Amino acid sequence: MLHALREYGAKLGGEPGFKVRDVRWRIDISPDGRFLGVLPLGDSKKGQPLDRCPDMHGMNAGGRAHFLIESALYVALLFKGDEDPKKPAAVRVRHAYYVQLMIDAAAEVTALRSLAAFVQEESLLREARDALASQGAKPTDWVTWRVGNVDPRADPAAQDWWRQWRNKDLGRPAAAAAAEQSTNPGGMICLLSGELTRPLATHPKIGGLGGVGGLAMGDVFVGFDKDAFTSYDLDQAANAAMSDTAAQQYVDGLNDLVKNHSYKLANALVAHWFKERVESADDPLAYLYGFETEEQTVASAHAEARRLLNSIRSGERADLADNRYYAVTLSGAAGRVMVRDWMEGSFEQLVANIDAWFGDFSVVARDGKASARDPKFLAVCGALVGELKDLKDLPASTATLLWRVAAMRGPIPSALMAQALARFRAALFKDEPINHARMGLIKAYFIRSTSGGESTMKPHLNPDHPEPAYHCGRLLAVLAGLQRSALGDVGAGVVQRYYPAASQTPGLTLGRLIANSRNHLAKLEGGLPWWYEQQIAEIMTRIGDRAPRTLDLEGQGLFALGYYQQLAELRAGKKTGNDVTESGDE
Repeated sequence: MLHALREYGAKLGGEPGFKVRDVRWRIDISPDGRFLGVLPLGDSKKGQPLDRCPDMHGMNAGGRAHFLIESALYVALLFKGDEDPKKPAAVRVRHAYYVQLMIDAAAEVTALRSLAAFVQEESLLREARDALASQGAKPTDWVTWRVGNVDPRADPAAQDWWRQWRNKDLGRPAAAAAAEQSTNPGGMICLLSGELTRPLATHPKIGGLGGVGGLAMGDVFVGFDKDAFTSYDLDQAANAAMSDTAAQQYVDGLNDLVKNHSYKLANALVAHWFKERVESADDPLAYLYGFETEEQTVASAHAEARRLLNSIRSGERADLADNRYYAVTLSGAAGRVMVRDWMEGSFEQLVANIDAWFGDFSVVARDGKASARDPKFLAVCGALVGELKDLKDLPASTATLLWRVAAMRGPIPSALMAQALARFRAALFKDEPINHARMGLIKAYFIRSTSGGESTMKPHLNPDHPEPAYHCGRLLAVLAGLQRSALGDVGAGVVQRYYPAASQTPGLTLGRLIANSRNHLAKLEGGLPWWYEQQIAEIMTRIGDRAPRTLDLEGQGLFALGYYQQLAELRAGKKTGNDVTESGDE
């Protein structure tokens, strides 16, 4: 996994001591050091991503500041409106450190001299602070500079000064750094490069996990801050020796993935990428999670996956045939990054698995007139908890497992089918619309776990299904339709009153309901009594001499599918044009 992350990060061109930051503001000054104004960058939430921002090491020790690009609090002493700027001594210490870095750099870099003079002049700094405050800047917003037409961050001389300062501060004079890597007898083998190196003591942090248990300041991916995590008297990250370049590359890679190529799954985050570049329109995991644009939403995710798969297999998209995918599922845990899952494999197989997922989940819509829309992945997760707003209650381990099932074409655990079935029964009792994704999950369970599931589990009604449990569910749907045709809306009808008992002990329940159906038949007119009798007789023939006395979990799942698909058949009005199409539970 780390090798794949490092390979991805290396393509970004990262370098130790630099990183990409979302910078919100730019302070403009003239070449002679006059304040010109403040310019907002990017949007009001994230700002503009800027690369090559100097990144200070050892920030946990306190008192340090980043070079050039820092927050408004430490650049201009921009405090919160209700905070006394004279009190936080630690802030002033860090601001002084920032100013001193500017002074030291300006002694060697001509382009920074007016900037160093600016940050030392209180009146000029106050102008910048007031301008930031008037435009709504926050103390935590990142700030950059422009001196005339020059961006100091991109100035080669400023970057080179920072490299030399950093090497010296780390105890590695630039001139001797390369030699030290190969001759230092205390060196160790880098786990990622295989080269002899002086291992980095602490690694840069991973950001962007705040919504899944991470810290706002970032979380450690590789770290050893407890004695129990160390061995052989090695300190800190020497227990997983990596050079600063290798560590920076995997950190840059993961930070970019979390920021730009990740999806939230309940209380976890999944980031994915490909060995070779793949356009967003050809990303099968995007089909799974759900299209982002309105135009794509109209399209069928299943159809897109099938189109892509056929084009690869026909040779039309030979560029994708040998590609590979990688996916890591993450969450935060007490300042550390928790890796919940790791997947990698053939791109073609991934597309085939996503195609199978949508095919297995395909079910007829509630009105019976067409197939339901392909469910987004979060809709499937929501089918396990009641409503999408309850996704926060879904354990991250459950969402992670379901994501793996989809991407790897694994069997659906019986525990998830049982959970979906319980939610299905609860929705029936409340007379709520039947959830398409929930029915798709129950159907997919049988396709992936039973012999011959693909031939017996159809998206729509299957009158030839071999299991009596399925036809027992069908029978309850017909009896419910008969009651509605005879009596209209009676509130708590057959389904609300008898579904739990009928789905668990059909042999003890359905007989009484059939006996009572004669009273309902007597109230019907025209050809309806005959039509209903034909429906009941056909289903009873499928059940056989005796309905199952009890049903286990799988039998109850088949009962639910039979009930739903028969209900959709009735609502479609394919047999008759009368009010049989309205059979409740919508």
